[in-house]
Amino acid sequence: MAEIEADPASLALNRARAAAKEKGLRPGRAGKKISRNYGRTIPGRSGPGPDERDPQAMQGIMQRLIAERGWSTSVNVGSVMGRWPEIVGRQVAEHSKPVSFDKQVLIVAADSTAWATQLRLMVPALLKRLAEELGDGVVEQVKIQGPAAPSWKRGRYRVHNTRGPRDTYG
Repeated sequence: MAEIEADPASLALNRARAAAKEKGLRPGRAGKKISRNYGRTIPGRSGPGPDERDPQAMQGIMQRLIAERGWSTSVNVGSVMGRWPEIVGRQVAEHSKPVSFDKQVLIVAADSTAWATQLRLMVPALLKRLAEELGDGVVEQVKIQGPAAPSWKRGRYRVHNTRGPRDTYG
């Protein structure tokens, strides 16, 4: 029997594959090295598990940013302002709203003097509820403001040193 000779092209291809394999390259894949990590993650490459380069949930990123910058008190107070009806109840929230927070003092505006009085009586309960929501020591004092009285000044000129606008009522 005559021995079959391989053609020169296949011999050259086999030699190139062997040389590439010795260098750690995959034959047929330009520049790709053979991975010999057997399931371990190579630094700089992502593996099958979660990685810091994977898309992250916005909630986790925001919580980390708030903690790093020391904004937790401001964010908590802001959330109280946004969730006022949920914290104090629907009926109280219909007649009041938080106006500002500065130096551990929360200022709440009431829409009538009756509700301002009622809210002043509720201040200890409000402080307790705010401590549950924000933590102790965040809100030390709650100030209640009644509605602004109407202005009785009319026109550019007015008379001073009189009894005032209510002298016509009786």
